[in-house]
Amino acid sequence: MMSSCISAIGTANPKYRIPQNDIYRFMIKAFGLNATNASRLKQIYDHSGIEHRYSVIPDFGETESYKNTFFSKTEDFEPFPGTRDRLQLYQVTASDLAAEAVKDCFLDHGKDLTSKITHLITVSCTGMHAPGIDIELVEKLGLNRNIERTCINFMGCYGSLNALKVADYICRADQEAKVLIVSVELCTLHFQKANTLDNWVANSLFSDGAAAVIVENSSERTNKKNCLTLDTFYSEFLKDAKNEMGWYVGDAGFEMTLSSKVSKLILKHIQSISDKLLKKAKLEFKDISRFAVHPGGRKILEAAESALGFSKMSNRFGYEVLREYGNMSSATILFVLKKLMVDPAEIDGENIMGFAFGPGLTVESMILKRNGNA
Repeated sequence: MMSSCISAIGTANPKYRIPQNDIYRFMIKAFGLNATNASRLKQIYDHSGIEHRYSVIPDFGETESYKNTFFSKTEDFEPFPGTRDRLQLYQVTASDLAAEAVKDCFLDHGKDLTSKITHLITVSCTGMHAPGIDIELVEKLGLNRNIERTCINFMGCYGSLNALKVADYICRADQEAKVLIVSVELCTLHFQKANTLDNWVANSLFSDGAAAVIVENSSERTNKKNCLTLDTFYSEFLKDAKNEMGWYVGDAGFEMTLSSKVSKLILKHIQSISDKLLKKAKLEFKDISRFAVHPGGRKILEAAESALGFSKMSNRFGYEVLREYGNMSSATILFVLKKLMVDPAEIDGENIMGFAFGPGLTVESMILKRNGNA
């Protein structure tokens, strides 16, 4: 039976790397918090598991509003940037960051595959325009102008798993296909200053980043390095949980709803979804050695561990990515997979179970197999 595999992963982040504590001080000012609420917010930041985040906007590292470069220099940040202003910044920055990730991916692969790529899949939920980043990437990278393009938009943090599924279908159907997946997310563009708990939590987590992946038919691998074979996918959205997480277009950027019930719902339902995934893959839980869980937040990682009974060590790359980068929406799980793919401690033939979560409440799951040098 033909299979497909991930043969290379590249990543990129904006130049502004901001300590989490600096962002906390920015948020006190932005939300206009008194000492009591500043203390409450500090608890959220102290327990976030994040040390640094990245942004295309340097303002988050400033505590004096007169130093702002994107947000207003006034004390109350008014006039607050509208959706048009934010998406214009996305338009001038997203494709450059995405192109950096692709170049890093080609470097990881060891060959320049520019002329070999047959399909391009772009993933983003934090900006949109047409002609979009797919066409911009073709032009910036010199890809073939007759490349087949697919855009996966506005699906949230699980978007890259859908991209991997689409790439898998393509490569199983066409043995010669070389699929380039590019996820780029500029989450921090959509900072909201309304003083709500949803905004407190969301603004403590999200970050900017991009990742690129090459997927090809396993029989036609173009490198001899480690790869991750795409084995099985299973998707389900939970009943009566549609309102617990949302992502909507507002007048001042995109607005998130993020209920405290999300981690509890994952804790309650992930076992059932894991069972269905394993049944589809004809595997048992004991056959799984490693985990790649989207680090949407520390509570998300802990909920998955608690429900399924696996160790923090087997899920350690999720914590590492969260600590080093924060939550970069759909790009984040690809950062986790990159760490898994290059880790020298990993064993050939190991099965990896992965999860990502997003609006719906949707749970996307997958099983990958780590294969060594060809």
